[in-house]
Amino acid sequence: MSRTPHDPPHPVRVVRAADLVAADPTAGMQRSRALEVPGLWAGTVVTDPGAVSGWHHHDTNVSSLYVVRGVLRLECEGVAGHVDAHPGDFVEVPARTVHRESNPGDEPSLAVIARAGDGVPTVNVDHAPPPHA
Repeated sequence: MSRTPHDPPHPVRVVRAADLVAADPTAGMQRSRALEVPGLWAGTVVTDPGAVSGWHHHDTNVSSLYVVRGVLRLECEGVAGHVDAHPGDFVEVPARTVHRESNPGDEPSLAVIARAGDGVPTVNVDHAPPPHA
């Protein structure tokens, strides 16, 4: 593929860890945005040991999380119980799924997030309904 004088000097961009931007706050977790372009939001989330996030959803975006370290526990609206994801695991959160995350471990959890869609990145809600019996 040949380059033209109008092409940018570097076709790829590196976002350094120091350049991540705090984004989309939800109580109990710290999200950082690496990039946001039409149809894609990418970043990280850190959840401290013992922390439980507020209930939230990601509008029309489908979220994918890759757990780098620690334990990422997810509870979903109207569903009894929880799922735990560990280092090396991927988690899919469908669009508009009200959920909360927690960290039952003894070290901060870290996950890499990629969201596909053009909705609001994070919508915080007051609470979730009780789980189905």
